[in-house]
Amino acid sequence: MQRSHKIFSVVKQAITAYRMFQPGDSVLICVSGGPDSVALLHILLSLAPEFSCTLGVAHLNHCLRKKDSDNDAEFVAFLAKQLDLPCYIKKKDVRKYQKEHKLSLEEAARSVRYAFYDQVAEKNGFNKIAIGHHSDDNAELVLMYLLRGSGPLGIGGIPPVRSCKNGNRQIIRPMINVRRSEIINFLESKRLKYVFDKSNNDMRYLRNRVRHQLIPLIKESYNPRIVETINRLSLIIRSEEKWVENNINSIFKKLTISVLNDKIILSATGINEIDPAAQRRVVRKAIAEVKGDLRRITFSHIDSAVSLLKSSRSIASIDLPDRIRIERDKDILSFSKEKKRLRDVNTKVRYIEQVPFKYIIEKPGSTPESIYIKEINLNLKFSEINIEDLPDIRCAGQNIAFFDMADIVFPLVLRPFRRGDYFQPLGMAGAQKVKKFFINNKIQRLKRLKYPILLSKGKIIWVVGLRIDDSVKIKPLTRIVLKAELMLA
Repeated sequence: MQRSHKIFSVVKQAITAYRMFQPGDSVLICVSGGPDSVALLHILLSLAPEFSCTLGVAHLNHCLRKKDSDNDAEFVAFLAKQLDLPCYIKKKDVRKYQKEHKLSLEEAARSVRYAFYDQVAEKNGFNKIAIGHHSDDNAELVLMYLLRGSGPLGIGGIPPVRSCKNGNRQIIRPMINVRRSEIINFLESKRLKYVFDKSNNDMRYLRNRVRHQLIPLIKESYNPRIVETINRLSLIIRSEEKWVENNINSIFKKLTISVLNDKIILSATGINEIDPAAQRRVVRKAIAEVKGDLRRITFSHIDSAVSLLKSSRSIASIDLPDRIRIERDKDILSFSKEKKRLRDVNTKVRYIEQVPFKYIIEKPGSTPESIYIKEINLNLKFSEINIEDLPDIRCAGQNIAFFDMADIVFPLVLRPFRRGDYFQPLGMAGAQKVKKFFINNKIQRLKRLKYPILLSKGKIIWVVGLRIDDSVKIKPLTRIVLKAELMLA
């Protein structure tokens, strides 16, 4: 393929600047069949002789779009055959994996996909895994992290090169400095075919809303070069993060008492003596070491772990996502990954600290009000409907609640369960403590944090996901209804 298009020079510069290739590398190119990965495949095929690299193609069929998913796999197989490249294709039921591991669909798909790439690379001798992420992807991800309240690690965006968990391979992103428009222009100029994933236009996903709604709005009304601006910010942050991390590593070593297979023990006294910013960094690094990554770990989780050091109790603990437990025992702070689910581990002598949060919900207008509760990874959507449009509430399930709008006072407050909370469960004659309600409904202690409390004017109106208060139920004279729906993020 002739290299008249400027995209080749941009990709080559990235490969050289980030030292992505070494002579003799064997590169597994991850191809979904979409425009980004197809462009990456053709570009690397053209550049491979210059870097003395051998190539292969990998495709995971997520089984999310039925026949369309099968068609994508067939397209990739045919493309690899045309280009005379080895091709590795696997089919995996991602929705089943999602349910088994209790993840969001996006998390499940990513986990399965990268595990597959790593397995193919391990089995077939590939030392580099090439992904088709580009600069627009990076800008979108940074905005998503900003919306979720991420720290510098998230704002640093997508790293051009990162090592796999076992350290034997690297994931590389040769198109990280290329714009999406340049990719489409390249494909059209070379008349290269690709497939289109309809789910990329599904506005239920945050990434799609950022891509199709938020970024165009910012471009039109605030900064037409917002993608370049965000990418420049992420580059600066990533560079500074690397410098900070090098300094934290030496502090972390001094504070480390012992490192076992799935457990790290640090000096609580030593952590207390360093700057609060460094405390958070040390805690974050310890979590990453035992967990393997920082997915689903929020600032509130880190802050709650640091709060153990300031607690008046000398023995206390908190539990984080993916079976991570942090325990304070006088002068030590231990981080471990439990082999069993945390609800199955004996907790009789443990003091459980909640992850604090508080959200204010304004009255929904013409569009539904949506709240992302990052601390427990749930979405809560509110909308106003007329009584005539009310569906059969008997079939709604516990994750949807309906309230008489006349009995609601805004703004509403959403917070975790607290000891002493009480309400009048729908259908009951008198008030009951929320704790007793949990016990009666066999909600275990560790799972109670997953059921936030919704209040109107200080009064509990919904133990979210379980039962509303009897005082706000729909009545014969109800005319306007507030609908609340709990969803996985």
